Amino acid sequence: MREILINGTAYQLDVDGDTPLLWVLRDHVGLTGTKYGCGISQCGACTVHINDMAVRSCSITLDEVDGEITTIEGLSKSSEFHAVQKAWIEHQVAQCGYCQSGQIMAAAAFLEQNPEPTDQDIDQAMSANLCRCGTYPRIREAIKSASKQLNGIEA
Repeated sequence: MREILINGTAYQLDVDGDTPLLWVLRDHVGLTGTKYGCGISQCGACTVHINDMAVRSCSITLDEVDGEITTIEGLSKSSEFHAVQKAWIEHQVAQCGYCQSGQIMAAAAFLEQNPEPTDQDIDQAMSANLCRCGTYPRIREAIKSASKQLNGIEA
């Protein structure tokens, strides 16, 4: 039995420690917002935060988790959407939507580290998250918009 903290809630889990975090979240906790994409840490669909750092949940086992996990379901700390989620809606980023929870989680962690990014910063930071629909220009615009909102430049 192991206790892990996910989105501010403690879970007691009887799961093999070698189980990838992705499957713990989806199959044992029921948080299905984190998506399976490739299973080899190459696409970013499974991105979550551990201690506010973006990580690929398909490539980290339960035994390797050291800290609080935040999934797309827990990104917003209030009843309102997180600034990145609001910007995603405003800029109509999602097309098929499959990669979007991973994109949003990567963007939110990125903006914590770089609150005033340039286009080049955004492109570099988000290059590891793949979108088969090619919504990269909208992703960039949404991140710039979220940055402004987080910095109090626009509401």
